[in-house]
Amino acid sequence: MSNLLVNTRDQQFILFEQLGIEKLFESEEFKDFSKDDLLMIMNEAEKLAVNVIAPTFKEGDEEGCHLKDGIVSTPKCYREPYKKFCEGGWINPMDSTDVGGQGIPAAVGFSNMELFGAANYAFMMYPGLTHGAANLIHTYGTDAQKEKYMTKLFAGEWAGTMCLTEPGAGSDVGSLRTTAKRLPDGKFLITGTKCFISAGDHDLTPNIIHPVLARIEGDPAGTKGISIFIVPKFTVNDDGSVGKRNDVNCGGIEHKMGIKGNATATLNFGEDGKCIGELLGEERAGIKIMFQMMNEARLGTGLQGLCTASAAYEHALAYAKERVQSAPVWEMKNPDAKAVTIINHPDVRKKLLWMKSHIEGLRSLLYFSAFCMDMSRVSKTEVEKAKWEGYLDLMTPVVKAYTTDKGLLICSLGMDVYGGYGYCQEYPAEQYMRDEKIATIYEGTNGIQSLDLVGRKLGQKKGANVMNLAALIQGNYTKLKTNPDLAKVASSLEEACNAWIELTMFFAQAGKSGDFLLPVLNACKYLELFGDVIIGHFLLDGAGVAFAKLEAIYDAQGATTLGKKKGLQRSDSDAAFYSGRIASAKYFANEILTTVKARCEAIKAGDKSPLEIVDEAFTC
Repeated sequence: MSNLLVNTRDQQFILFEQLGIEKLFESEEFKDFSKDDLLMIMNEAEKLAVNVIAPTFKEGDEEGCHLKDGIVSTPKCYREPYKKFCEGGWINPMDSTDVGGQGIPAAVGFSNMELFGAANYAFMMYPGLTHGAANLIHTYGTDAQKEKYMTKLFAGEWAGTMCLTEPGAGSDVGSLRTTAKRLPDGKFLITGTKCFISAGDHDLTPNIIHPVLARIEGDPAGTKGISIFIVPKFTVNDDGSVGKRNDVNCGGIEHKMGIKGNATATLNFGEDGKCIGELLGEERAGIKIMFQMMNEARLGTGLQGLCTASAAYEHALAYAKERVQSAPVWEMKNPDAKAVTIINHPDVRKKLLWMKSHIEGLRSLLYFSAFCMDMSRVSKTEVEKAKWEGYLDLMTPVVKAYTTDKGLLICSLGMDVYGGYGYCQEYPAEQYMRDEKIATIYEGTNGIQSLDLVGRKLGQKKGANVMNLAALIQGNYTKLKTNPDLAKVASSLEEACNAWIELTMFFAQAGKSGDFLLPVLNACKYLELFGDVIIGHFLLDGAGVAFAKLEAIYDAQGATTLGKKKGLQRSDSDAAFYSGRIASAKYFANEILTTVKARCEAIKAGDKSPLEIVDEAFTC
């Protein structure tokens, strides 16, 4: 692709040919949209990503953020793009027109965000967190709070954050020490320190609104005693005008491996005992309320895994097509053989296909997750609505963890394609890898996502969500087994799916027998297996669609021989695309799905060496 960020042809394939989102137009919620409308929006998103945001990628990384005299400055190149981004209404196009949105399908919104994030994810974190904060107030705020804060947040006039983590309370949120003291007027004095706060302080907007978790004095310990508060950088008067500076100060910004254009701050609340906060929602409901923003952020982090990997792949592919190095292996004994572009070397081709197949599968997973939101909105019965919401609940930890784990591997392979040049700042490969790594850590480490999947999500609704997903996959491979060209790989999906279901039941039985440590010990492995199966499903489902489209092209062009079909694949862009989609599915099935059963059996063997080894024995 010429934009070197995202394959927009694949985006359209998933949305319109695989998911068939045009069926949404039949509903009341989306009746005013057409395919042309959505394609126009996607085209405008691509222009903004390529022409406005992407040029800030390297410059923003090199300049970084700086704290001087209590003021945090962002890269200068961010100022105008942020303004254009907000003026274009790109912060909340998926939201209702009642709050300034366009009401577009979430699946299309995700495709836009993939483009923006691939252009520069560090930049996109500012509006992304702002949307999350605005959405919290939209859902849980009073009318007065919505009037004071929400509208300006959705418009991007002010920015937002998410303040959970503290120096002594990271993953263990219940251990937080930030306190809230009641005031006679119903507001609260907030005292405490939050760290690792993305976009915590900056100069892109005149005000920043912080949703802050804190414990009201006298409330119980643990997560049950936590409330959430709106804490603005500058206080806001009842008439909406900005008042004096609140007692919120930046204690420092982190010097990080990547996403250097985003100001990751330590924030001190109430150093002078004057930090004013407003309760958001009910008292002691802070964790429940914040989970809305956390789940939104986890899906956004999954998008980070996809979009950074996508850009890394597109650049590596372009480099492989241009870089001339060595004669092909089949010409090694020919002293007159000429060097070829490295895409002709088998090992490079295999790396590229590994990257391509995973990216297409990850993109399908992300877009399907967004499609679940859309289908939930248009569902006509509570049962149907619950099914779509169940898919999303089950897959959210997988989206966050699997996508970012594989995204990091894709970025690493992208560097390998460049060879030594990939390790140098002359090319963008090393920055993609640096920017991507954090995605496996923040918004709940991938280990915690795995525990959430195994410990909570598998058992939701007595396992109904898992069974619904399994039925979806089973319907897919049953259909594909009737296709002679895809029957073999469909059988690989069937074997992998059955092995995954058996392992899931094995975990359930282990829990009932009291041996819960085995599922806990293997939670990360289980999540990866889960991801492999669902990605395999989406790739093979896409291959079935692509096969029918490709056969129609062959028939229309009278391509009956292998030679003519290969010729069409080289000369016809649609034929090339569909054949590439089929190749991705077959490769993933043979390379990944065929290993699932053996990996499941390894877990069921019950090895607990990591738990049984004494601490002293870890010494090398």
